[in-house]
Amino acid sequence: MSREDGGGVLELLERIGSVVVPIAVALYAVLYIGIEQMYAVFGVNPQQVGVDQAVLLGRMTSTLVLLLLVALPLLGVVVCLCWLADRMTRGAGSRLVRRIRERPWIVAALAALWCGATYWGIFRLFGELDLFFMVVVAVGLGVLAFLVPFRLLRRKPVGRAGTKVIVGGMTGVGLGFLLILGLVEGAIEVQNSGQANELLNAVGFQDQWAVIKSAEDDKPLYDGRWMMLLGESDGTYVLYDCDKLETLRRPMETTNLGQIELDPEREAGFTCGGLAQQNTP
Repeated sequence: MSREDGGGVLELLERIGSVVVPIAVALYAVLYIGIEQMYAVFGVNPQQVGVDQAVLLGRMTSTLVLLLLVALPLLGVVVCLCWLADRMTRGAGSRLVRRIRERPWIVAALAALWCGATYWGIFRLFGELDLFFMVVVAVGLGVLAFLVPFRLLRRKPVGRAGTKVIVGGMTGVGLGFLLILGLVEGAIEVQNSGQANELLNAVGFQDQWAVIKSAEDDKPLYDGRWMMLLGESDGTYVLYDCDKLETLRRPMETTNLGQIELDPEREAGFTCGGLAQQNTP
């Protein structure tokens, strides 16, 4: 009995791992691109603000943990709803699922459409697309690129395992590009409003502001305005001037940071670019 139970547990863990691991690996890889795109909005790269490989590893790992904490309850709710529906239909739901799994073309078609839909985030990142066009893209890519290969893979156990890996990887890539889209939009929002959203905070974006002073006489620079400290690297501070909508660099040896404030509160309707608008002819 214990051997059967152990085998059942191991089999369950293996099935979960065959789905979760490809998603996590693909999502981790795409998040690296997302961090670069987020800082590119300010005209810098992660290395210029002191975000090296070790820092990126920590940020992306913490992001994956937060996503896991959100995904597990949602998955649990879905499982409970499916179980409840199966009970209410007296097992009809389970029988329907078994029949679908026994028909390779149906399973291949569902997997193909899902993989086609994962491209939504990629296309959405590079342009505005309506729902109808995205449905056409998902169906077209699924039928042309994935349907027949997935059907052929269903013939053998190794092929079915390969299908899970491909679908899991594509799911991670799709989720990753949705996160990239959210990071880019959040960075643009910081440029406009001077405030970072929860998603940017989750990936470790530094929403820290300070008054910049001269190291020689400790007098405020830039008219004493608050500047966002994006980071520091190679003896240089990287600053964002919310009033002029500019990214600046100053040597650390000639710069003092005064009145440092993290995630400051803004009054209602606050926007950046006040001085930039005044200087516009």
